[in-house]
Amino acid sequence: MATGHYDLKKAKNGQFHFNLKAGNGEIILSSEMYASKASAENGITSVQINATDEGQYELKPSKDGQHYFVLKAKNHQVIGVSEMYTATSAAQKGMQSVVKNGPSTDVRDLTH
Repeated sequence: MATGHYDLKKAKNGQFHFNLKAGNGEIILSSEMYASKASAENGITSVQINATDEGQYELKPSKDGQHYFVLKAKNHQVIGVSEMYTATSAAQKGMQSVVKNGPSTDVRDLTH
């Protein structure tokens, strides 16, 4: 069975970010922009550490009635944001996918 992985990327503005992808290639969590590659790599490490702790997730409604979730580090900083889901149950399934795939050590450096 395919497992998740991280895509580490460099944005056009020179900053760095990552996406956690499920085994099927779907993006299940996206990071903020980081000024340095090392900071983005620290963000990945933080997701790997915090992903299995369901207490670190917060389910939120969007302004248009959809739902999404954030994953927070122990210091309450947001380290990843999900896509938008039409139903709470779908967002909860997305969270479970991050719990399962988040600990992955497969980091694909796409910055060059």
